[in-house]
Amino acid sequence: MRKIIDDKRLLIKCSVMYYMQYKTQNEISNILGISRPTVSRLLKEAKDEGIVKIQIQDFKENYNHFERLEDEIERKYGLLEVIIVNDENDENTLKQELGKATARYLERILKNKDIVGVSMGTTLKEIYKFVSSESKVDATFIPLIGGVGQIGIELHANQIVMDLSRAFKGKFKLLHAPAVISDINIKENFEKEKSLKEVINYIYKANVAIVGIGAPTETSTLMATGYFDAAYMKNIKKLKAVGDICLQFFDIDGNYEKFPDNKKVFGIELQKLKNIDRVIGVAGGNEKSESIIGAIKGKYINVLITNYSCAKKINEFV
Repeated sequence: MRKIIDDKRLLIKCSVMYYMQYKTQNEISNILGISRPTVSRLLKEAKDEGIVKIQIQDFKENYNHFERLEDEIERKYGLLEVIIVNDENDENTLKQELGKATARYLERILKNKDIVGVSMGTTLKEIYKFVSSESKVDATFIPLIGGVGQIGIELHANQIVMDLSRAFKGKFKLLHAPAVISDINIKENFEKEKSLKEVINYIYKANVAIVGIGAPTETSTLMATGYFDAAYMKNIKKLKAVGDICLQFFDIDGNYEKFPDNKKVFGIELQKLKNIDRVIGVAGGNEKSESIIGAIKGKYINVLITNYSCAKKINEFV
């Protein structure tokens, strides 16, 4: 596995938290998802490399505008951690960069016996490709949502779960059900099925979640699922929808109650994401800033991985 101690970004972040924000090593351990001895080793390595002397040296050089912006957003919104990647002109390249950053983050924070919930989408499907071949964590990966229509199988939560479990050499469980069930009564009957009920119950034991954040646009993966047509998307925009997580919509303030079709989704209930210790929101691109803000204000995520220009918009939002 890639050594945490070799991550210069993490060395700087840990040093700033300890020496400038006056956090204890235990607090840093909880925020960064690493052990206290690892925090101690990181601080020692920072000294050995000359990043830290009596104070953090060459602050403007080492603590660059990315880290400054990460710190500002963390403080402004009360997030555990923000990770910013470079802007990319090509959408696919940006998704790969987000996937790579998420893989590195997971390699750092995942521990044996973790239960990791996973949503669906074009960005999350990139993560497993960047997991180190040396990574091995006895974690269980589970889908947070059922299958999404007729779009490519590689975008389904079940497939992403299998890919991640293989990459980390862990375990997985699958949810064999549609993501959206049009009739609430049918959905309730599905929930009573023993095999499905067992997986749903397991979902609510998750202590880590990885979720994509969608935007209600004509080019969104939402349209490709077959569950939503142009008329539907137009209607939810009238209701001020700015984004979705697990196909459940919310407005800029994170409110979800005004979208009754959220109840038709088979999987985790949006508001119950708040019960998960660490929810990692992965999203980027010019159209995603309001979607991310809504997700943060709704407290559906507490870790954010995004790109620089999107992060700037989030930080400037009043």
